[in-house]
Amino acid sequence: MDENQQDNSQEGKIIPINIEEQMKTAYIDYSMSVIVGRALPDVRDGLKPVHRRVLFGMKELGNNSNKPYKKSARIVGEVMGKFHPHGDASIYDTIVRLAQDWTMRYVLVDGQGNFGSVDGDSPAAMRYTEIRLQRMAEAMLEDIDKETVDFTLNFDDTLEEPTVLPTRIPNLLVNGASGIAVGMATNVLPHNLSEVVDGAVAYIDNRDITIEELIKHVKAPDFPTGGIIYGYEGVRQGFETGRGRVVVRGKINVETAKGGRERLVIYELPYQINKAVLHQKIAQLVNDKVIEGISDVRDESDRDGMRLVIDLKKDAIANIIINQLYKYSELQTSYGVNNVALVHGRPRQLNLKELLSEFVDFRHEVVVRRTRYELREAEKRAHILEGYLVALDHLDEIIALIRGSKTPDEARDGLMSQFGLSEIQAKAILELRLQRLTGMERDKIREEYAEVMKLIEHLRNVLADEGLRMQIIKDELLDVKKKFGDERRTEIQYLASEMRIEDIIAEEDVVITISHLGYIKRTAADDYRQQKRGGRGAIGGRTREEDYIEHLFVASTHHTLLFFTEKGRCFWLKVYEIPEGEKQSKGRAIQNMVNLPPDDKIRAIIDVRNLADKDFVTSHYIVLCTREGIIKKTLLEEFSRPRQNGVNAITINEGDQLIEARLTDGSSHIMMAVKSGRAIRFPEEKVRHTGRGAIGVRGIEVDTAHDDVIGMICVGKGDTEKTILVVSEKGFGKRTGIEDYRITNRGGKGVKTINVTEKTGALIAMKDVDDSDDLMITCRSGITIRMAVSDIREAGRATQGVRLIRLDESDKIAAVARIDKEEAAEQEEEAAENSGS
Repeated sequence: MDENQQDNSQEGKIIPINIEEQMKTAYIDYSMSVIVGRALPDVRDGLKPVHRRVLFGMKELGNNSNKPYKKSARIVGEVMGKFHPHGDASIYDTIVRLAQDWTMRYVLVDGQGNFGSVDGDSPAAMRYTEIRLQRMAEAMLEDIDKETVDFTLNFDDTLEEPTVLPTRIPNLLVNGASGIAVGMATNVLPHNLSEVVDGAVAYIDNRDITIEELIKHVKAPDFPTGGIIYGYEGVRQGFETGRGRVVVRGKINVETAKGGRERLVIYELPYQINKAVLHQKIAQLVNDKVIEGISDVRDESDRDGMRLVIDLKKDAIANIIINQLYKYSELQTSYGVNNVALVHGRPRQLNLKELLSEFVDFRHEVVVRRTRYELREAEKRAHILEGYLVALDHLDEIIALIRGSKTPDEARDGLMSQFGLSEIQAKAILELRLQRLTGMERDKIREEYAEVMKLIEHLRNVLADEGLRMQIIKDELLDVKKKFGDERRTEIQYLASEMRIEDIIAEEDVVITISHLGYIKRTAADDYRQQKRGGRGAIGGRTREEDYIEHLFVASTHHTLLFFTEKGRCFWLKVYEIPEGEKQSKGRAIQNMVNLPPDDKIRAIIDVRNLADKDFVTSHYIVLCTREGIIKKTLLEEFSRPRQNGVNAITINEGDQLIEARLTDGSSHIMMAVKSGRAIRFPEEKVRHTGRGAIGVRGIEVDTAHDDVIGMICVGKGDTEKTILVVSEKGFGKRTGIEDYRITNRGGKGVKTINVTEKTGALIAMKDVDDSDDLMITCRSGITIRMAVSDIREAGRATQGVRLIRLDESDKIAAVARIDKEEAAEQEEEAAENSGS
C-alpha cells in the first residue's frame, strides 16, 4: 500500500479539535477532581476522601479502640489496596496527622510509638508505629451499617466505600481543615466541642437564631496548643462571613530568678508553630540586635510540658521584651479564616450558622435513614415472630406435618398452604431449634414479639414527628459533649477598641489582691468568709516565704484601676483584664499587665467607674501623699487618657516615695497619720490643685530620720457617721470619731491618734470606716481575717485600742483593707440555716 492510500485510510479516525477548548475542558476536569476528590472537606463530616478512607478502612479491619493496636503499615496497605489508589506516604502522613495531639484539637487515631513532635521531628516509619481508632472516631462511624449514608464503588469497582461518614461529631468545626485546591483554598480553624454542641443545640431550638446569638455559645476558635486569641474582630468576621483573620499569641510567664533577675517562660505556642524554629528565630533576633535585653534562650521542655526560657538582662523591662517578641517572632501569628467546604458536591463559603445548619440537616437525614432501616429490620423480625406464634399455637399439627413430609420443600409448602404462612415464616419455623419449644422459651418468644411491636410503634412515631427526631439529635449531641467535651484551651483577649464589656463580662464585685513582690489576681468577693474579731484568720493568698499580700480591696469588673507607684508614676488597668485566681493562688506578675520598671513598686490603687465621663473627671481630684509628708492635688481629667507606658503623677524628691492616693470631690477633709501615732486633719481647700509634674506642698511635719507617714484618708463633709480606724502592726486597733480630731492648717504636727507602745507596735494603717463596712486584715505570713467594723469598739484618741487579730511572735500586719459590701448578715443567715438543717 502506498503512502497516499495509507493517509486516506486514517483520515476518518482523526478528529480535528480546538486545542484551547481541549485545554480548558481538561483543566476544568482536573480542577474539579482536585476540589472534590482531594483538597476540600465535606461540610457534613469535615473529612477529605483520604481521611474518610483511613477511618473506614480501620473500622473494616476491626481496629477499634477496645482492641489491640495494629501496625500502621498494615492499615496503610489495607487503605491503599482497597480504597485509596495513591502513594503510601500520603496515607501514612494522614494517619500521623490524625494521631498528633498538637495538630488535631480532638485526635481521631490512637497512636503508639513516635508520631513526631511539636519541634518538627519526623515520625517513625510506618513499620515501627501502631494505631487503633479513638473512641471519638468510632462515634463518627457509628450506624454506618444501618444504611445511613450512600456508598459508592471503589477505584476498581470491586468494593464499596462510604461517600460520607454518619458522624455524630460536628467534625468540620471541631477539628478544622485546611487545603489548597485549584483556584480555591480552605482554612477552617478548630473549635471547642462543648461550645459547638451548645451552638448546634441552640440552632435546633431556634432556627432563626442570629450569628450574634450563636457567638455566645461558640465563642472563638480553640487551638490544641492553647495560646491567646488577640483581638476579637477577625473572629467575629469569620463567624459572620466565613472569611476573617485571627491573631494568636503564645503564652508567657514572668519569673524572678534567684539573683533578682527576671526571665520569660513561653509555655504555650500559637497553632502549628514549630518550637525549635521559634527558638532559633529568637536567638537570631538577639544576635542581630533587633531585640536587646536578652542574655540567654534555652529549651527546658520535658514530659511535664513546654518551657522555652528567656533570661533577661538586669535592666530589661519584661513587658517591653514580650511586646518585641510578639512583634518580630512567630510568637504572634495570624491565621486566615476561609470556611470553604463541599456542600452537595459543590464548594461553598459558609458562615457559622450555615456550618451548623448543614451539620444538623445531615444528622436529621442520618436519623431518618437509620430509623427507616431499624423499622424495616424490626418489621422483618416481627413477621418471623408472628410465624413462631402461629407455630406455638398449632405445635402438634405442625410437628406431625413436618414428620409426614418427604422433603423440606414439601414441608415448607404444607406450612404455607395449611396455616397461611409466608415463605419466610415457613423457612424460619423449619429452622427453629427444638429447645425453643420448651415452656420458658415459648414465653420468651411472646415477650420478644411484644417488645418488637413496641419498638415498631416508637420508630413509626419518630418518622412521623420531626420534633421527636430533633430531640433525638439533641440528646445524641449532648451525649457526645458529655463523653468527649472538655474545657477551652485558647484564651480570648479583647482589644480595648472592640470591647463591648456589658455583652461579655458580668458586672460583679471582686477582691483584688497585690502581693509585696508584685503578683496580682482577682477573686470572687464571697470567697472570703467573715470571722469574728480575734479569730486566727484564713489563708488569703499562698505566696513565697519572702512575699505577702500588700494591697487588698474590692472593685467591680467594669471599672478602671489607676495604679500609683512609689516613684510617682500612674498606670491604668481594666479590672476584667486582671486574671482570675483561686483564693490560694499566687496570681500573675504585674509586669505582665503594665510596663512597670523592675525598680518601681505599686503603692496605691484608685478604682474609677468611668474615665470617659466628662462631668465626673472635671469635678474630681486625685490627692497624693508621700512618706515625708508632702501632699498634692491634681484634677482627675489629667489621668483620663490611658497610656501604655504610664504617666508621671508627682515629682518625688530623692529619698522620698509615694505612699497613698485618694479620689476626692474637692470638698473633703484630709487626714494624715505617722508611724509614731500622730494624725492631722485639714480641709482639702488648703491644697490648691496643680499639674501632674508638680512636687506638692507639706501636709504634716515629719521627723524624717525616725518617723514616716503611714496613711492618708479623705473624708467628705457629709460623712458624719464615719469613724477613724487606726491599726498597729502587732494587731491592735480602735475607732475614734472624726470630731475628736480638731481642724488645723496643713503642715502642723497633728495630735495623738493611738498610744504607741512596745506591745502595740508602730502605727501601720489608718482607714475611714462605718458600721456597715467589713475589714480585711492581711499578715505578712499570708493569713487573712475578715471582720465587721461594728465589732471594733470606739475609744478615745490616747488609748491603745483592742486586739483585732492574734499574731505569732514573728508575724506582723501587712495590709488593712476596707470592704464596702455588706455580706455579713447574709452569711450569718446561711450559717444559721445550715446549722438548723
